[in-house]
Order: sequence, then C-alpha cells, then structure tokens
Amino acid sequence: MGYRSYVAVGDSFTEGLNDPLPDAPPPAPGEVVRYRGWADRVAERLALLEPDFRYANLAVRGKLIDQIVADQVPVAVQLRPDLISFCAGGNDLIRPGADPDEMAKKLAAAVRDLRATGADVVLFTGTDPRDTPIMRQLRGKFAIFFMHVRSIADLYGCHLVDMWSMQGLRDWRAWSGDRLHMNAEGHRLVAARVLHVLGVPGEDDWRKTWPPRETVDPRAKRREDVQWLREHFGPWIGRRLRGTSSGDGLAPKRPELGPLPPAP
Repeated sequence: MGYRSYVAVGDSFTEGLNDPLPDAPPPAPGEVVRYRGWADRVAERLALLEPDFRYANLAVRGKLIDQIVADQVPVAVQLRPDLISFCAGGNDLIRPGADPDEMAKKLAAAVRDLRATGADVVLFTGTDPRDTPIMRQLRGKFAIFFMHVRSIADLYGCHLVDMWSMQGLRDWRAWSGDRLHMNAEGHRLVAARVLHVLGVPGEDDWRKTWPPRETVDPRAKRREDVQWLREHFGPWIGRRLRGTSSGDGLAPKRPELGPLPPAP
C-alpha cells in the first residue's frame, strides 16, 4: 500500500545518530548536530511514491522507554499517521536492574494504543551484542526483551524488522567509532530492511556481504577495546549513573507532520 504519512518514535537509533546529513556545514560551538538516519531514508523513499506524503520524527537521543511512552506515543496517536515506527528499550537494557519483562508490558500497552489509531506499526529487535565488550554479558537480557518484541508484533499485527538476523550489521564497518550508533552505511542497511518488510520497492539490498578485512593483531584489538571503554562507553555509563542524558533539553528534529525537502 502507499503511505501518505509516517511518524517515527524512539531514541538515538531513530533520530539517526551517527548518519550525518550530506553537505551539512560543521556545527557552530554549542550547536546540536542533526542527523539523517534510517527513518529519514525510509521517509524519502515513501515520499517518492506519494506526492502528498508527510513525515514527523519525534525521536530524541538518550530517551528511556518510559520517556518515549509518555512524551512521544501520545503525540503519534494524536497525529494519526498511516504508518508509525516504534523502537525503544536499548538505553534501558544496559542499565543495572532493567527488567525486560516489565519493559515489554510497557511496550505492549503503547503498541496497543498506536494500533488502535488504525496505523500500521513497525517494531524492531536490536542487534546481537555478542561482539561488543561489556554488553555481551547482557546478551540474555537483550534476547528476552527482543523475544517479547516479536510476540508483541505478532499479537497486535505489527511489521517486525529483525536486526538480530542482519549479518551485515555484525561488521564494525556498519558502525561509528562509539560502537553504540550506526554510521551512514548501517542506517542505509536498516532503511533497506524496513522498506523490504513494508513491501516497498527500494534501490538497496539489506543483505550485505562485506569484503574480507586484513587480520587484526589481537594486541591492537585489545588496545582499541580499552580506548573505546575510556572514550565512549565509560562516559555513556557515567551519564546514566548521574541520571543525565545526551538528549536532555533537546526537541525532536521533526515534531510535526510535514512535507520532506528534496532527498539529498
């Protein structure tokens, strides 16, 4: 079917970190960097197929599932688009004490409200964290939550984008240096998978096979892991322990349904 309106709901993954806008000038000191991301890419494709297409992206980096359900879901319900994408929980799962069963209950209630509007809803499993230091220890918790997501998608008749099965995302060349957010290529692959799930023709294939890489010295790999922990994961955990977020005070990049500018 053709979609005339689309609202994206979620956190940094849906906001688009770290997929920079093409030809964007360097940000001024203190200016918030805005990104493109898979949701924008999907919207750009849908806009080519529907002249009156409108798009809103309510996602804000760093948000927890409670915040997304409280702040973004009611807006999406009020906007009543044809299509809603909803991805939440990644920031919660890494927190100590996160309960994937309780998270799933909150997700299910929100999905029920979104589906009640008559919109098609797209849900996501996350990627397998087994290749990521520290987070691989939480693999069981991630798997439980993502199984709940699959069940919720089945129960409420939602589309499901299963990123756990996307082997192209197992390669670090699909990720930015922080290993927490995809780069432009990763977002391109996710957009291709979303379009495939929706049955919308696209130009890209999500089944990517990367060319072989040179063998990495294990000692160099360990040094890279230590540097990542110090420069990226450590500060991320520090913000969580302080109860702060990179998204504090930020507004959504597209808070209202509106037409898209020409695709870059």
